[in-house]
Amino acid sequence: MTPTLAPDDDYPHSIGLSFEYDDERVARVVGDAVAVEVGEIDDDRSTARVARDGDRLAVDVFARDLVALRAGVNTWIRLVETAEDVCSLAA
Repeated sequence: MTPTLAPDDDYPHSIGLSFEYDDERVARVVGDAVAVEVGEIDDDRSTARVARDGDRLAVDVFARDLVALRAGVNTWIRLVETAEDVCSLAA
């Protein structure tokens, strides 16, 4: 899956994070768990988008500046890791 990055004038900095899983079900569960955060943790300096294609999860982070981009990447990686941990505990 190619990243769905589309930076614009409001968010000129972006990065695409890609997570691949052995099982499509795990990708769906993790994706659904983190997707509810889109729009909830955004601020005036960053935003994100979550998409899934089969066993791959993509999180695109957009930011107004590089400090906000770093913070957004750290936040979304932690959210995905937490969802993965919970998913593996539930299995």
